[in-house]
Amino acid sequence: MLLTGNLLQASVLFSEMTHLGTPLSDRSSEEALISDILGGNTAGFESLIRTYQGRVFATARKYARKESEVEDIVQEIFIKAFRKLDTYRMDAPFEHWLIKIAIRTCYDYLRKHQRSRMASFTDIQKEDFDLLEVCGEDETDARHQREAAKALVHNLLDALKPASRLVLTLQEIEGKSVKEIAQLTGWSTALVKVRAFRARKEMRKLLEKINLDAY
Repeated sequence: MLLTGNLLQASVLFSEMTHLGTPLSDRSSEEALISDILGGNTAGFESLIRTYQGRVFATARKYARKESEVEDIVQEIFIKAFRKLDTYRMDAPFEHWLIKIAIRTCYDYLRKHQRSRMASFTDIQKEDFDLLEVCGEDETDARHQREAAKALVHNLLDALKPASRLVLTLQEIEGKSVKEIAQLTGWSTALVKVRAFRARKEMRKLLEKINLDAY
């Protein structure tokens, strides 16, 4: 796989959560709450937000860098979830249904902001990748190294086409299978494979531009 080793180690930092959710007691109580919301108690949706905001924020942070952008994405995700709540069939965990909405909303965001988020690779030097070799090893300056490595990986991913960014994040960073990615995105498994292949090819070309022989 393309994003491996220390590059992958730096990438998983994106999933750090600062907005923690308050879990409901069990799935049956959650389904009862959803039925109550659909029955007219719309205020009950706040409980679902409190429960899943941590997971949704973590997902959004993998595709947006500025906190204001993350908050906009999260707001859009929950608005869509509220409006589409009557389409949730309760044949699978609500979280699975919600994350599908989250992933597709993030993809829409990437497509909408593609031009404005292209990274300038003329400012990225090969020496910058040395941070990935020492990230997590030097405790004295570990926090600075992690932040620098995180920014570097963001720059690389920002330069990818939206579909490439999405599929690499899901497959390489989150470790999703082709089948799981197909379920999350609504793409066919064949399309997932094609886009994953193209994404790796695209990443290799970007890395070649900055003379990174290691990849």
